[in-house]
Amino acid sequence: MSTKLAAESEAGKERLIQDFRAVVADAEELLRTTAGQAGEKVAVARERIQEHLVTAKARLNEAELAMIEKSKHAAKATDEYVHDNPWTAIGVGASIGVIIGMLIGRGR
Repeated sequence: MSTKLAAESEAGKERLIQDFRAVVADAEELLRTTAGQAGEKVAVARERIQEHLVTAKARLNEAELAMIEKSKHAAKATDEYVHDNPWTAIGVGASIGVIIGMLIGRGR
C-alpha cells in the first residue's frame, strides 16, 4: 500500500514540476514581450520577475535532481528486493499478469 502512495506522490511531483516549467516559460515569454515597454513601474516589475525566475529555476533544478535521486534509490531497492526474493517477485508479476488478462478478456 505504501508503494502505491509513493508512486502517486512521485507522479504528483512530476506533474508539479511540469506545471512549474510551464509557468516559468510563460513568465519568460512575458518578459520578452514587455521588453520594449517603458515606465518605472514596468521596469521594477520586470526586475522582480527576473529575480523570482532565477530563484524558481534553481529550486526547480534542485527538485528535479532530488526526484531523480529518489527514483534511482527506489530502482536500486526494487532490484535488491527482486534479487533477494525472486520467487515472490515472480509470483507478484504473475498475479498482476493474470489480473490484467482477466480484465482484458472481460472487456471483449
